[in-house]
Amino acid sequence: MVYQASTSVQTGSLEEGYKVTWHFATYWDAVSEYWPQFLRSVAYAASATVLCLLLGYPLAYLIAFRAGRWRNLIMILVIAPFFTSFLIRTLAWKTILADGGPVVGALNTLHVLDVTSWLGWTSGDRVLATPLAVVCGLTYNFLPFMILPLYTSLERIDGRLHEAAGDLYAKPSTVFRKVTFPLSMPGVVSGTLLTFIPATGDYVNASLLGSADTGMIGNVIQSQFLRVLDYPTAAALSFVLMAAILAMVTFYIRKSGTEDLV
Repeated sequence: MVYQASTSVQTGSLEEGYKVTWHFATYWDAVSEYWPQFLRSVAYAASATVLCLLLGYPLAYLIAFRAGRWRNLIMILVIAPFFTSFLIRTLAWKTILADGGPVVGALNTLHVLDVTSWLGWTSGDRVLATPLAVVCGLTYNFLPFMILPLYTSLERIDGRLHEAAGDLYAKPSTVFRKVTFPLSMPGVVSGTLLTFIPATGDYVNASLLGSADTGMIGNVIQSQFLRVLDYPTAAALSFVLMAAILAMVTFYIRKSGTEDLV
């Protein structure tokens, strides 16, 4: 961290060498040039986080309260993606979302792609190299990080509270809204943070499933470090991203009404 902070205020080149000149204008130049990638990263990460929550909460609820003797098997299936590399899991989605494949064919049949094309998330009959493909990859890769803390939080809920609510003639929907969901908020907060933070800085999904128009800030940082070799700009972008995420996380935790993170 100290080394990167020092690098961000340096000037020079790789051939001539870099010197600390306290050139803070690098931060402004980096943000002013790459702000679309910042906003795109937040939008993609937020979309993936919402999808992970919508998909992960029912599954975590099922594991915690309804799975019975199948609980261990379902938990193994949840963590099974970790048995392979992040790169392989992402490359698999290139086959799943390939043009002319069954997934794209089904979406065309249901006219889903017409809607997503109108929203700008796909391009015609294509899903690959579009924002939707990137969000799908992010959602799949980070879904276990949502399910596990949700399951842990739900499992801690005393079942007698549900029984007491039922004895007071509360409907199942009321029990969920008044008892289950509020008590699971630590898991919701933890899961959303564990999903949103790494998804914002991710560059693998955008590189493999997206295009030049769907690049995220992680792709810019990687390019600045490894291709352009502009280390000060790359370091400045990294610190701006870290500061932005820290500010958003702090605001989110305060507004969520709980600091009891799982």
